[in-house]
Amino acid sequence: MANIVVVGIQWGDEGKGKIVDYLSRYVDIVARYQGGHNAGHTVLLTGNNKSNRQVILHLIPTGILRPGKKCVIGNGVVVDPKALLEEMNMLTGCGIDYAGRLFISHRAHLILPYHRKIEQEEENSSAPLRRIGTTGRGIGPAYVDKMSRSGIMMTDLLDKDLFREKLRLNSISRGLDDERLSEQLTEEYCRYGEQIKPYLADTSALLNQAIDQGESLLFEGAQGTLLDIDHGTYPYVTSSSATAGGACTGTGVGPTKITGALGVVKAYTTRVGHGPFPTELQNEMGEKLRRDGGEYGATTGRPRRCGWFDAVAVRYAVRLNGVEALALTKLDVLDDCPRIKICVGYSWRGETLVSFPDNLAVLQECRPVYEEMPGWLTTTQGISRYSELPERTRNYLQKIQELAGADAALISTGPGREQTILTDNSPLKNWLGIA
Repeated sequence: MANIVVVGIQWGDEGKGKIVDYLSRYVDIVARYQGGHNAGHTVLLTGNNKSNRQVILHLIPTGILRPGKKCVIGNGVVVDPKALLEEMNMLTGCGIDYAGRLFISHRAHLILPYHRKIEQEEENSSAPLRRIGTTGRGIGPAYVDKMSRSGIMMTDLLDKDLFREKLRLNSISRGLDDERLSEQLTEEYCRYGEQIKPYLADTSALLNQAIDQGESLLFEGAQGTLLDIDHGTYPYVTSSSATAGGACTGTGVGPTKITGALGVVKAYTTRVGHGPFPTELQNEMGEKLRRDGGEYGATTGRPRRCGWFDAVAVRYAVRLNGVEALALTKLDVLDDCPRIKICVGYSWRGETLVSFPDNLAVLQECRPVYEEMPGWLTTTQGISRYSELPERTRNYLQKIQELAGADAALISTGPGREQTILTDNSPLKNWLGIA
């Protein structure tokens, strides 16, 4: 059976939640491998009475919405225990039973109150380079502690004395040595630990055993390739490995056990937070994309910056992740655009660049070189067969695939689960054994 990484190949917010939810029907386990509750995966569920319900998940893998599917929060994720319990309670309130299906790595690191405080202070700093547009939820400082070997893991919550001592040492190093506050945090977080304890597991062993027994996995990424800590638009990036390679380090599953990577990409481009964005439209068209696409962060509600499809950035991300197939989302948002532009290169100081620059200063000066195509000016929403798409829509999709260097395996034509086209010209059907 196949083990597939689902990875965003823009600046995040590509619609990975819907894609993972759609594909979860074909696999046994969905595993989240990086990030924290700064991610927001939105899924529109359709009830038996055809009423729609929107569910937003921040930590728990999207596969939890499919009965019988197991879900894993891997060691590469940083977890705010309070936020996790709130999300679990939300699922219970929605009638979703996760007992025996949710597993959390005992090696996942904790986000604690001082992490949030540090990040919020950085975002309020007067120094421009300290303000990168984070969610202020403590993700970055938690990863800093992890890398500096002073982090506190989920398993530490189960040993109150050990947790208290680690908390004390971290508090001292930050000049926050308040014994009364430390004791309050110890009591509070160890109570969270008792509630979470039934779900803690050696998730690397669990996943590898499942693979050995012939079960299939989806590895669910958060954020996107251009926010990757190593390969993104540094320093305006997230704090973890958001590329497909992060699936291995973030779950403890070796690369030889992964079948392939599915890259999720919007039919246009968006970005949240600060940092360069060559195709950004700061005009009426940008506002239209934001309005029609509902481009507001699922986690923070922040308006997303919007622009035309950037083939230079997507081609770079396809290469980095070894993407063989694309899942293209929000195609229907372009339905009433008379003309549609695609960025095929960058203009920089008299040169035309066709490769994504590795120098932030260069990228900030780049201006898009566009090819323009006619729009289709008719609705594509809800179409479920590729052949039923308007000819101009198919031409646009073909151009994107040629420029990206990967075929479209899935095409989303609306927010609903079934508003999806599964194409024939990609490896995805073979990977998942879909007739």
